[in-house]
Amino acid sequence: MPFEEVRLIFRLIRMNPISMTGLVIVTIFIILGILAPYITPYPEDAWGLTYNIDKRYLPPSLEHPFGTDEMGRDVLSRVILGARFSLLISVGVVGLALLIGIPIGLVAGYLGGRAGTLLMRVTDMFLAFPPLLLAIALAATLGRGLINVIIALAISWWPWYSRLIYVQVNSIKNLPYVDAAKIIGLSPIKIMVRHVLPNALTPVTVQAALDMGSAILEAAGLSFLGVGVKPPTPEWGLLVSEGWASINIAWWSSLFPGLAILVTVIGFNLLADAVREAMDPRLRKAIVMRRL
Repeated sequence: MPFEEVRLIFRLIRMNPISMTGLVIVTIFIILGILAPYITPYPEDAWGLTYNIDKRYLPPSLEHPFGTDEMGRDVLSRVILGARFSLLISVGVVGLALLIGIPIGLVAGYLGGRAGTLLMRVTDMFLAFPPLLLAIALAATLGRGLINVIIALAISWWPWYSRLIYVQVNSIKNLPYVDAAKIIGLSPIKIMVRHVLPNALTPVTVQAALDMGSAILEAAGLSFLGVGVKPPTPEWGLLVSEGWASINIAWWSSLFPGLAILVTVIGFNLLADAVREAMDPRLRKAIVMRRL
């Protein structure tokens, strides 16, 4: 994406307070994910290495703003560190799904014929299964763990990116500039990578931004169901699951990790809508005229 295009997208985001809110939320989430191990008030509590029986189920206070859990660990520290694991999951799932889905959709759309049909039928086989159910089955088969959660979700999501790229490439491959590239003798790989793919990425970029939040939500769902990351990893879904058993006596154990998931997913959704509007020329023009 050209630098001027990125600057224009950020300028349009700044013009909309709601979009700016999404950008601020996502920025804070990324900063927390990067700096989490260095800013947690109680690092040993954050990593789940302590057991303080005298501090079990302490309500929110100045010393422990989010209270403590069933093992006396500081919930705020675990929520802050959980941002790092949620960031790793969102980036890992979307990145791996893109690495699988984009080449398959690009080759299938550009080549067509039997090869394209075969690749799309394989894609349709994965699309026939509900993504969350497929992810649960894969995670249960692979076993609990951060890497296994990323693999399970990525395998259940790559067909959506493949289908998006396939549709876009089909509408682009017969345009005049692609025909000109063929006439001057460029190889199919160069045409696909240099000329077709950059012009087919707009819907995929928007979908990837939206799926960053969805990856966090579904990873939390897997952990809540017991097929996600292993304890004592402070992943937000696992924190909600651990606190759910004591919700009647320590509501804060589940509330604050749940709020972290809610706010982060809303932030990614708002930012994805802003990116969609900014990258669509018709919507972009309408936004600028409305602001003027």
